[in-house]
Amino acid sequence: MAEPLCDDLMVQQQVNTKWQHMVGVIMLNQTGRKPVKTVLPEFLSRWPDEEAYLNSTPEEVIEVIRPLGFYNRRERAIRGMSRDYLTWDGKDATMLYGIGQYGSESYRIFWLGERFEPQDKELRRYLGYPQKEKVI
Repeated sequence: MAEPLCDDLMVQQQVNTKWQHMVGVIMLNQTGRKPVKTVLPEFLSRWPDEEAYLNSTPEEVIEVIRPLGFYNRRERAIRGMSRDYLTWDGKDATMLYGIGQYGSESYRIFWLGERFEPQDKELRRYLGYPQKEKVI
């Protein structure tokens, strides 16, 4: 079993490729960072890139990602994103299946080096922006 990711760094700071980043983003959707930091290393030890992943079966993947919940949806999202990734131009991350605003903002920050005020509270914290007040 692979060692969990470091707890004091964001998942996005602990991956090696853009594809791995997108997998991490999909895993973080509707899930806390601690379970992802345990599951993602095992996932990446089996499928380090999109080509290896696309040669897997959904059943193999679900066995690994089951602890995160929503495993059928996650597997479909990672598979769809991986297929799109093969022809993606590396610009707009929302062009990848399953990648929304958070994934796009995260990609822009960690891979394109852009600095802007993101919507997500964890990305805001990472960049040093104050947290937005909740409107009741």
